[in-house]
Amino acid sequence: MRARVVLAIAGQLTRLFCLAFLVPAAMAVWDGQWTTATEFVLAGALGALAGSLACLRFVAPKELRRVEALGVVALTWAVVCAVSAIPFLFAGLSLPDALFESMSGLTTTGATVLTDFGVYDRPFFLWRAMTHWVGGLGVISLFVVILPRLGIAGRQLFFAESSSAPGEGISPQVRDGSTRIWVVYLLMTALCAGLLMLCGMGGFDSALHAMATLAAGGFSPHGSSIAGYQNPAVEWVLVVFMWLAGSSFTLQYRVYTLRDPLGFFRDEEFRVYTLVMVGVALGVSVVLSGGLPDLTALRMAFFQSASLISSTGFASVDYDQWPEPAKQLLVMAMVVGGCAGSAAGGPKVVRHLLVGRFILRELRQVLHPRAIIPITYNGRPVPDPVLRAVFALAVLFVGLTFVVGVTLVFLGSEPVAAFSGALACVGNIGPGFRALGPMMNFAGLSSPAKLLLVVAMWLGRLEILTVLALLHPDVWRSLRWSDPGR
Repeated sequence: MRARVVLAIAGQLTRLFCLAFLVPAAMAVWDGQWTTATEFVLAGALGALAGSLACLRFVAPKELRRVEALGVVALTWAVVCAVSAIPFLFAGLSLPDALFESMSGLTTTGATVLTDFGVYDRPFFLWRAMTHWVGGLGVISLFVVILPRLGIAGRQLFFAESSSAPGEGISPQVRDGSTRIWVVYLLMTALCAGLLMLCGMGGFDSALHAMATLAAGGFSPHGSSIAGYQNPAVEWVLVVFMWLAGSSFTLQYRVYTLRDPLGFFRDEEFRVYTLVMVGVALGVSVVLSGGLPDLTALRMAFFQSASLISSTGFASVDYDQWPEPAKQLLVMAMVVGGCAGSAAGGPKVVRHLLVGRFILRELRQVLHPRAIIPITYNGRPVPDPVLRAVFALAVLFVGLTFVVGVTLVFLGSEPVAAFSGALACVGNIGPGFRALGPMMNFAGLSSPAKLLLVVAMWLGRLEILTVLALLHPDVWRSLRWSDPGR
C-alpha cells in the first residue's frame, strides 16, 4: 500500500468537503452573527489547508489498489469527522464531545451530547443537520459525483465504501448511477421539507428535519426531538419518509422513473423490510392499547417502528417508559435495520435473509448430503464470496456490539444502557434505553466512553471489515511511502 497515495487522495477529498462550511457561514451572515460566520470560515480554511498540504504536488493515479481504496475511505471518514468537529469546539464543546457529535452526525447515528439546546444558534444546527445529510449516502459517493477527476479511482473508492450485500451496486457507470441517486435524495429531501411546512412546522425546522429524515439520521433542533412539536400530521409525514429512507434509493429511482414501476413489489428485501416494520408497529400498538389499538397508539407505534428500523432515531414519545414487550419489539426493529443501498444503518435486511436461507440450506443438506441447493436472492444465485462476507459481517457486528457494551459497563454504565448504547452506535441508530434513552443523551458518559463510541460509530458506518482489513499483517508488510523511483 502506497501511504503517499492514500494521504494525498484523502487530502483532496477533505479539501473539497470544506466548501460545505460556506453554507452555515452564509446563514450566520444573514442572521448578523459575524463571529459565528468567521468561525465557520476559519474551520473550513483550516481543513482546506490541511488537505492541500497532504496533496501538495501530487498527481492522483488512475488506478487504486484495493487496499489503498479501503485506506482512503477509512482515513477520509476519520479526517472529515475531525474537521467537522471544529465548529462544535468553537461552540464550547469539549474535544471528546465535539468528536462525538461530529461522528454521530456524519455516520447518521443521531446520538447527541447536547443538554441545553437553547444556547446554540441556527448556523450551529444547520451544520449539525448538514453532517447528517452529507453522510447519509456516504461522503465518498458524493465526491464520486462532483469530482470526476478521480476517474477509475473514484469508482474504486465508491465500491470500497459500499458493502458487499447484493443489490448494493448502482450501475456499471458508477458516476452516472451515483448522480441519479443523489438527485432522488435531493428531491425527496425537498418534498419532505415542503410537506412538513404544509403541516405547520416552521421553514427552518422543516428543512433540518427533512435532511435528518432522508439521511436516516435523527438530529433535531428541539431537545425533545419530534415529541417537542406535538403535531400528529408531522409524525405521519415523517413515518412515510423514514420508511423510504430505509429502503434502497436505487430501487426508488427505478420505481419513480417507471423503469420498474412494480419494483417495490418485486424486491424481496423491500417486502420483508416493510412487513417487519408494519408487524412491529402493530405489535407495539396492541401492547400499548391492551387490545384493539386506537389511532393514537397506531401513530406512536408506527412512528417508533419506522424510526428505529430505518435507524433514523427520532422520538415522538419517551418509549423507554413503555411496557417491556413493546420495548423488545423495538429492539428487534433496531437489530433488523434497513435495506442495502439506503441511508439506514444496522446489519441490513438482505443479510438476515441470506443468513436465514443459508441455515435452511444446511438443515436440508443434513438430510440430503449430495443435493446441490443454491441460495438465491431476487431469483438470482448468490456467489459464495458474498455469503462469506455476509456471515463475516454478521459475526463482527454481534462481536463488536458485545465488546463495546462490556467496555461501557467497565467504564461505569448500567448494563441495559451500555448494551443498548453499543447497539445504537455500532448500528448507527441513535438512542438506546435507560440513561441513553430517547429523551436522554450521551453527555453523562466519561470521556473514554465517548471516544470509544466515536470509534464504534466509525467502524459501524464502514461496516467493520473495511477497517479491520487494514490491520492485517499483509497490509503493513506492503506499506511504503510511494512507488519506487517517485
